[in-house]
Amino acid sequence: MSQSQKPPAGTAMTATEARTELFALVKRAEEDGVSTLINKRDDRALLVPLAGFPAARQPGAFPSHVLSAAQKEFGDLITRAARGEPQVLRRNTTPVAVLLPVTDSSAVSSDTAAHPGAASAGGAVNSPHTQDRGTTPRRLTTLGDAMSVLTSGPAGGPTFGLAGLDAATGGLQPGRLTLVAAAPNVGGSLLGLAAARQSALVDRRTVLYAASGPNRDDIFRRIVSAETGGDYPRLKQGRLTEHEQQVAHQLVQAGDLLMIDDGSDLTAEDIAETAPHMEGLALVVVDRLQAARSARLPLSGDRLPDASQVLASLARTLHVPVLAIVDSDDLTLLGLLDADVTLMLTPTDDPAKVQVTVAERDFGAIGSAYLSPDLLHARFLDAGGAPAVSAAGDQPAGPLGSAVERELAEAALAYTSGARQGLPAAVTHVLAALRTALTNGAQDVLDKLGPSLAEIAAAPPQLPDTDEGRRLAAALNAYDSAELAGSAEQSAAGSGHVADDEDDTEREVELQPGDEEDEPETAIFPALKILKDAVGRSKMHPIPVIGTEARESGPWPLISEHMDGEPHWVHPDVTSTRVPFNRENGKRVRRDQLDVPDSFGAGVMCLIDRNGSYPSACSAVPLAPNKLLHTGPLAAFDKAGAGIYLIDIPQWPRADMPHPLGRIIDRPDEQGRVWVTTPHIKQLARLVREEHLAAMPTIHDSWTGKANESLFKPFYEATRKARTELVEAGGEPYKEYKTRLSIALRLLWPKRQEQRSPFWRPDWRMSMVAEASVRHWMAAFKAVQAGHTLIALRNVDAALFWAPENTPPATYRIGTGFGEVKAKFIQAGEMIPEGGD
Repeated sequence: MSQSQKPPAGTAMTATEARTELFALVKRAEEDGVSTLINKRDDRALLVPLAGFPAARQPGAFPSHVLSAAQKEFGDLITRAARGEPQVLRRNTTPVAVLLPVTDSSAVSSDTAAHPGAASAGGAVNSPHTQDRGTTPRRLTTLGDAMSVLTSGPAGGPTFGLAGLDAATGGLQPGRLTLVAAAPNVGGSLLGLAAARQSALVDRRTVLYAASGPNRDDIFRRIVSAETGGDYPRLKQGRLTEHEQQVAHQLVQAGDLLMIDDGSDLTAEDIAETAPHMEGLALVVVDRLQAARSARLPLSGDRLPDASQVLASLARTLHVPVLAIVDSDDLTLLGLLDADVTLMLTPTDDPAKVQVTVAERDFGAIGSAYLSPDLLHARFLDAGGAPAVSAAGDQPAGPLGSAVERELAEAALAYTSGARQGLPAAVTHVLAALRTALTNGAQDVLDKLGPSLAEIAAAPPQLPDTDEGRRLAAALNAYDSAELAGSAEQSAAGSGHVADDEDDTEREVELQPGDEEDEPETAIFPALKILKDAVGRSKMHPIPVIGTEARESGPWPLISEHMDGEPHWVHPDVTSTRVPFNRENGKRVRRDQLDVPDSFGAGVMCLIDRNGSYPSACSAVPLAPNKLLHTGPLAAFDKAGAGIYLIDIPQWPRADMPHPLGRIIDRPDEQGRVWVTTPHIKQLARLVREEHLAAMPTIHDSWTGKANESLFKPFYEATRKARTELVEAGGEPYKEYKTRLSIALRLLWPKRQEQRSPFWRPDWRMSMVAEASVRHWMAAFKAVQAGHTLIALRNVDAALFWAPENTPPATYRIGTGFGEVKAKFIQAGEMIPEGGD
């Protein structure tokens, strides 16, 4: 029997014939509910649709086989089924049919005309009114079969690989047409590509990518760009780095599951004709339906409603999800297309976010999520769920909780949404409650969660070495760090800005509306006005604000808070434990307690606290006042330039000092490389000159401009002068000075889009913080080289040494001025104070 000939309903076949026609027989069982009797000598089995044996849907209940494997072992499967052991046939992970033993009641006669109206084992029933019409019996589904959708959940279906969107949609459902609707240039096609990449490259499932518009070369370049983070415009010019060439080669080898049809005159009927012949098909992507009529594109203009019906029928017939992209958000057109699910992409006031509204045909909007467009790299990044809405329902509620708490909730979303597994149930419950409290504005619930969150952060669970796992680990570490206690206290008290010393304030203060305005003439210290004047007087004509339209491309998406390089290090022979501590104001926080081994000899802990680390760094921070240009790979670091650099992580040979790059090394890319700012590049160069490092790391990529170290120097000088005058007076004037200083430096890179600021230079901000980290590290290293024992190094201002009583390391200068430190001695076993303890 040839591939094109279909066996009639209820036909008996030999095992050899059935083996040849297996895919066609399974398709007939799925589509038409037809059963087939299969004979192998004395063994007989019945190939039936799942509706005839619903128990086959339960995972692990019976032996199961992928169709391709079943075809190879078909004779053995018939024998096993005939002897009473049902054999489930799968398309990838989805059961599609089952082989059952034959009984007298289930045997199918080869002469179906002799038994009109007979019920087959597959659950197909002929109505008395239609049995003489020669029609295919209708397929009926039991309520138990339908309920399996709820019990099995959407986890087995394709997803986008974007946790927030997957949580909002529940994944792509088999049998449904999902429409991605977006105006041109919003990036709708990239969602189709995200689903295809996730299904084919990650989940290893077959995808049909029907391209009506982009060709296969465009699609391949977009995949390489998204997978490597390489600039899409550069890839279009054919310029690939060595790493990108390696990834491209790997994709060619592993990409046999992503089948692209970019043929001319592609129609919906062509797609519907091709899809059934693809073994194990898990997803169909149609990119794209063009709203404007085009003579060369059948999938355009007034032909779209008919095409949509064909695609919807294809989804139901093959029981696979069909994801189609339309380059319009016109509601009239979307109504005509009548998709089962519509994902509407809408730009927001924040150019770094687009909102995706999820709507079902019968229910309207059922959810939403936010995505961060990374168009330079042909992809979207997850930006979490929708914000809470105020009681009035018209404006988003103001942000609740600290920045660290909100980041923890976002980092945990992949796990609390169910998109990723691996957290203990109790931890998942607490993190989900955190997100709910932040979303609903429930401050009382947030307060109650504090102790549980602190306990989890102090002893975090083992997390997988994935992007989601690393992000959650970093968020838990940040929550457990010293900064959180002050930040959480500020949030709970609702008292606005809180200040203990310059550096604690700089980390804890969250910007408020109006902070961007110049201080009044009567202000104790007009820090923002001084900083603006310092930048404005520069002869290099600095660019203090990068326009919103440019922020989503170039170097700006590459810059993150982790580039500060702050160390969070404890000597490997010292044990650190987080213990509860009650502050004088009654707040319960957690602090470090260090257990120093006897091998360190007699001594006490000496806590060194640097004064004004951030404003001190402003005295000579290397940065580029003007634009950063893409200077690509560099043979060597050029002192005349400043910016950001992609480097290998150098091997650090010493165990008595943390790595010079601090926490930067905690988040490498897949090739083990990290982005750093100029202060860390200069630090590495110095360590190489002094022979503490073997060689400079390779600079694989860079964005740089002409360097300048004096841009912030007038601000530093004014800050130092004011501190000298105010530190002795103390009280409210000094606290106000510290608060205004912190606000000015934070405004260099405000995190919230709605926060107005005279600046938006992430590179300036991170270069300044990195310079403070480098100076802190170098000062500690100088002490270690002088013979002192460092037992912990934290943030940009705290160092702990094991030293004789009342004898701080002589390499530090004790005092209250910039560049000087305060020293406090702590007995072994005592808690390490932080901030305003």
